[in-house]
Order: sequence, then structure tokens, then C-alpha cells
Amino acid sequence: MKPTDNNDAKGAPIFDKKLSRREMLRLTGASGLGLLLGGSSVGGILAAREATGRAASAPQVSSADVIPFYGSHQAGILTPAQNFLCFAAFDLTTTRLADVQKLLQSWTAAAAALTSGSLIGSANDNPNLPPTDTGEADGLTPSKCTLTFGVGPAMFDGRFGLAAKRPSTLADLPPFAGDSLEPQWCGGDLCVQACADDMQVAFHAIRNLARIARGTAVLRWTQEGFQRTGNADPKGGTPRNLLGFKDGTGNPDVTDDAEMREVVWCGSESPAWMQGGTYMAVRRVRLRIEVWDRSTLSDQEATFGRHRQSGAPIGATDEFAKLNLEAADAEGKPVIPPDSHSALAHGDGTVKMLRRSYSFSSGMDLTTGQLDAGLLFISFQKDLVKQFVSIQKRLSKNDRLNEYMVHTGSAVFACFPGVREGGYIGETLLG
Repeated sequence: MKPTDNNDAKGAPIFDKKLSRREMLRLTGASGLGLLLGGSSVGGILAAREATGRAASAPQVSSADVIPFYGSHQAGILTPAQNFLCFAAFDLTTTRLADVQKLLQSWTAAAAALTSGSLIGSANDNPNLPPTDTGEADGLTPSKCTLTFGVGPAMFDGRFGLAAKRPSTLADLPPFAGDSLEPQWCGGDLCVQACADDMQVAFHAIRNLARIARGTAVLRWTQEGFQRTGNADPKGGTPRNLLGFKDGTGNPDVTDDAEMREVVWCGSESPAWMQGGTYMAVRRVRLRIEVWDRSTLSDQEATFGRHRQSGAPIGATDEFAKLNLEAADAEGKPVIPPDSHSALAHGDGTVKMLRRSYSFSSGMDLTTGQLDAGLLFISFQKDLVKQFVSIQKRLSKNDRLNEYMVHTGSAVFACFPGVREGGYIGETLLG
């Protein structure tokens, strides 16, 4: 018999021979290719295997391009908003808690690589295996990429034995006046918020995390978003929404640790596994841009309660001037309409939340011929009921802005506390 040559397919090492589909499935088990890419034993071999081809091209990365993934709190919450967003909600397809743990462990390792500008796994050039990374971010800087993870209320529905650990504030939002929610934009067992100063970097992150999740979770819905870029606004002013007004002027000061503990971060009032985390509210808001564009400037400013150009409250010149809801004009009428968006969102000023929203444009509504564009509203708070729900109830009933928008999507998530090196995201909940 002819001796087996090292280059012969039958005698070649497993990673140097061409694998049939049947052999691939046999290696990866019932979950198929997803495990190969998601940190299973075979995936671990792939990651550890010495690359025989070229190494991944490494761009020059400055410290300003990298936002650390590990820390006491998750990044992407107090982080100054990057230029682009790719948001994804997932549904779990497993009922085994061990599978969820394994997924979050794999996501943690991948997130640490993605946010540092590295490719996932080895730079595998083997023509007989799928690459461990999809490659579209190869050669790109991390672009301040952050990945923020959370779990939805459905995670505590009994499938995983976690019902007793559900925080009382974590529940699907109640119906609000004027809601027109569409199921394809609502809910989710898990969420990932990917933000970066480059859309391809953010998309690459979600694509690869979804790839890793195969066999354990599937995408439920996704939404991309944008703001003005740093190049377009070097001064870093408050971004404007698609209605032309500044969005986020009234946010609390993210540099004030005491205020963040009061508004954003969960403390001793929360379950132990959520301390250092926060709750996220997400609302997909479609704007009736064509109607808005036909309204007068005075009507637009009365709707927001602010001047469009400066962002200042009506009657003031400084964008960050305090709202004076008691001020009246010569006829005794309030200078800032009580039903304006700013007045209702502010209330008595005692209830705050941190808004971190992005505009979106998803093409055209084929039924109406109008733009499908709007705002992916995202807020962070330590108590969904006391903060987001109480404010949204006021807005949904009386806000002048309701004439120009409709809420089509809704979801809430508990965003875990940060993770230390050697641990994994969600470890405080799953153990």
C-alpha cells in the first residue's frame, strides 16, 4: 500500500483536509456550524490553532479609538454617543440555562476582541473551513466600539428557573395612548446595543454575535441608527433629531457620579445581581416627517418648547438655561406651552432619565410612499416604572409632538453590571 503522504486528504490533519458537510455536522454536533463559531470545543481548537496563513491586518490603533469592554459598569451607557448604532434583540431557542451561560461566555470573549479592534478567533486562511470572523472590519480601527448587553422580562418566564430573580420594575411596558405597536419591533429575550464611530464596525459586531448565537438564539429584530458625525460637528454639540431640533439637552450630567447613582445605576434597592447595572427602555418612534415639514417654525417651536436654532427654551438664549415654566407673556399666557414636549418631559424636574437616542431611516413605506424614518429612543434609568413609565404617561396623553409621531416598537431590558476580566457578562445573574 502506498504510504500516506502528509498532503494526502486521508492523512492530513483535520484542519488541513477538505470536510464534507456530513463531516462538518458530525464535528460540530446537533447545533451545526453555530457551535463551531461560538466557542465550543471545536471552536476553541480553531481559536487556539496556530494560523498557517497571513495574520489579520492590524491597523494603527490609538487609545482614543478604544473604549475598554471590562469595568464596573458596561460601556455604551455613560459613554458619549458614537456616530452610529446597530441594535439587535434576540430570542432564545433553547430551554437549557447552561446553553445561555455558554452563549454569554462566548459573547464576552468576542466582545472583548471586537471592542479592541481584533478579529474573532484566529486569522484562519484554511480554504476548507469557514473563517472564524466574517472579515468586513479587517483593517479597521475599533472606532470607539461599545457593546452593551441586557435581558428582557421574558427571560424570567420560567424556562430557565429564574422567575424568583426578576426585579419588580422589569416588566413589559403598559399600553400608552397613541401606541401603534408592531410585533416585529417589540420585545426580546436578549439585546445587544453596538455603537461605533463607523457603521461597518457596528454592523460587523452584531453580525458576528448573531453568528455565534446560532443554535442558541435567533435575531428577533434589528435597527440601525445614526447621529451627526464628529467630522461634521467638531465641537460636539447636542445632536439634532430628524425634525431639526436638538435632542438630549435636558440630560443629567454623566460626569457627576452622585447624580448617576441617583438616576442611572442600580444600588442596594435592587437585587444583588443588578447592582451596578441599569434598565434600558427602547421605543421605535416613526416620525411623520412630511406633515412636520408643512408646519410653521412658530408651531414647531411651540411643539418642542424650544427655539430650533439655539435649542434654548422659548424666551431664553442659552441652550442649557433652566426651563422657566412660570414665565408668562404680556397677555398672561405661558411663554413655554404647558403641552410642549419639553414642559411635559421636564414635569416638576424631580424625575430624570438618561436619553441616548439615534435617528433612523429605513427606506420608504411602500403603502404610503412616505419615508420610514424616525427615532430609536433609548433611555437608561434605575427604575423603569418610577422614571420612564411616569414620564411617558404624561407625554402620551398631552404632548403636542404626538401629532407628528407614532410609536411602532417597544422593549425593555435589564442591562447587567460590568464584567471583570476572567468573568463573563451576566455572570451575576446566571452564576
